[in-house]
Amino acid sequence: MTKVLLTGFEAYGYTPVNPAESVARALDGAVVGGAEIVSRIVPNTFFKCIDFVKAEIEQIQPELVVMMGEYGGRSMITVERIAQNLNDGTRYGLVDNAGRSLQGGLTAADGPAAYYTTLPIRAMVQAMRDAGIPADISDAAGTFCCNHLMYGILHYLSQSESSIRAGWIHLPYLPEVAARVENLGEPSMSAETSTEGVRMGIEAALTHSEDIDAASPSRLQI
Repeated sequence: MTKVLLTGFEAYGYTPVNPAESVARALDGAVVGGAEIVSRIVPNTFFKCIDFVKAEIEQIQPELVVMMGEYGGRSMITVERIAQNLNDGTRYGLVDNAGRSLQGGLTAADGPAAYYTTLPIRAMVQAMRDAGIPADISDAAGTFCCNHLMYGILHYLSQSESSIRAGWIHLPYLPEVAARVENLGEPSMSAETSTEGVRMGIEAALTHSEDIDAASPSRLQI
């Protein structure tokens, strides 16, 4: 059976429960669009996270790699268009789970400035919206571990001339994280809703080898 590697980051920084981990665990072993979902929880650590996912790709040989993380402050599931070759965790006041923060360093010294996702992002967003789940395309994956891992895996697949398609989905805070005093007023989404959205996005990605040509209207500014 065709396989999809679904990765979710562990808890990190100011987030005690990462929605990406919750969704990855919920979908592990599910069959979506005729493919088996194989989930892995990824260490939220610069460079180690890239090596971890590369090893899983080599072992599983999936058709798709769908990586996930949290983006606090966003009210929708967001599918990332682009990853940049730049790390700057200091602007968020964050260190990774090894206590390291990068400022201005590159993910790949020999890599291009950026990579586009190879997933059909318009089709994925449309499938989520059709299911009644708020979703949008994002053109800003940040400069912390999420962007770092997305870039690192796209670089690895490009350098190895792999036909495996890959990309990133960001999830809003879970309600219990948005309820923390320091996050009051921030939007949230239940793990169940995020899980169904990711499920629909994966099914659309499996169905569409190329993206749909229809416009994807947006109000997202970050």
